[in-house]
Amino acid sequence: MMKSGSNLERVLEAGHFAVTAEIGPPKHADGGVIRSRGEQLRGYADAFNLTDNQAAVVRLSSIAAGAILVQQGQDPVIQMTCRDRNRIGLQSDLLGAYALGVRNVLCLSGDHQRFGNHPTAKNVYDLDSINLIQMVKQLRDEKRFLSGEECKIEPRFYIGCAANPFADPFEFRVMRLEKKIAAGADFVQTQCVFDMERFERFMEMVRERGLHKRAKILAGVMPVKSAKAAAFMQQHVAGMMVPDAMVERLKKAEDEKAEGLQLCIEQIKHLKTIEGVAGVHIMTLMWEEMVPFIVEQAGLLPRPEVSGDG
Repeated sequence: MMKSGSNLERVLEAGHFAVTAEIGPPKHADGGVIRSRGEQLRGYADAFNLTDNQAAVVRLSSIAAGAILVQQGQDPVIQMTCRDRNRIGLQSDLLGAYALGVRNVLCLSGDHQRFGNHPTAKNVYDLDSINLIQMVKQLRDEKRFLSGEECKIEPRFYIGCAANPFADPFEFRVMRLEKKIAAGADFVQTQCVFDMERFERFMEMVRERGLHKRAKILAGVMPVKSAKAAAFMQQHVAGMMVPDAMVERLKKAEDEKAEGLQLCIEQIKHLKTIEGVAGVHIMTLMWEEMVPFIVEQAGLLPRPEVSGDG
C-alpha cells in the first residue's frame, strides 16, 4: 500500500465509510476564516477539500488554505485545476504543497473563466484533468517530472479525481471515470447526488467494470436550502439532476432549510447501502456550519482514528 501520510487514505484503506467536507476559501487575504472553519469542523470529517478559485472567481489559494489546516493538525485535500497554470506551474505547486504538509490532491479541469469574475482572462489548459492525474502519479511513483527529468524527493500524494454521474451521454460517464482511474486516481468524489435511481444505475456500471475495487468512490451530497434553489439547479445547472419530487417536498415544507437538511441526511443513509460507495463528500456552499449536524444525524460519528503504522 502506498503511504502518503494522508488520514483520508488510512481511513479508506482500513475499510471505514469516509467523510470529506468542503471549505470554500474566502475572497480576501485573511486566513482566519480557514482557521475558524477548521476548528468548527474538527472531528466531523476525515479530510477537508479546499477549492481552487471555484467558479473561476479569485479566492485565497487552495494551497495556502491547505497549509493553514495542516498547521491545525487537519488533513486537507487541495483542489488543483488546469485552467490557470501550465505544466511548469502545476508541478511547482505540487512540490510546494507537499513541502507544506499537504498529502491529498484532487485533480480537476476547472470551471471556464467566462463563468467567473474575470471573464476576459486567458485560460491555460496546457493539460486536462486526466493528464494532470498522470503527471502527479508519475512524480509520485516514478520520481520523474513530465519532462522525464528525475525528481529526487518525490511528493507522495493520495490522488483524487471528480466524476459526474449525471452529465450526458450517460454511458460515457463510467468510461471517463475508468480513464481517470487508469491514469492513477486513488479516490473519486462525485457531483452532488440527488437522483438516487440514476446514481444506482451509475454504480451498477461501476461495479460491472470493477472500478470500485480500483479506487475509493465518495458520493457527493449537498443540503439544499429552499425549493427555489432546488428548482434553479434543476433548470439551470448543467450536469445536475434534481427530481421533481424533491422540489415538491421542499415546497410543501414548513421549514425549507430544515427539510433540506433532512433530505441530505436521508440521502447519506441511502448511499451507505449502495455497494461500492466508500464514503460521502459533503458540499455545503458557504453553509459549512451545518456539517456537524448532518454528520451527527446521519450516524457518522465518531470518525475513526487510524494510525499511520498499519
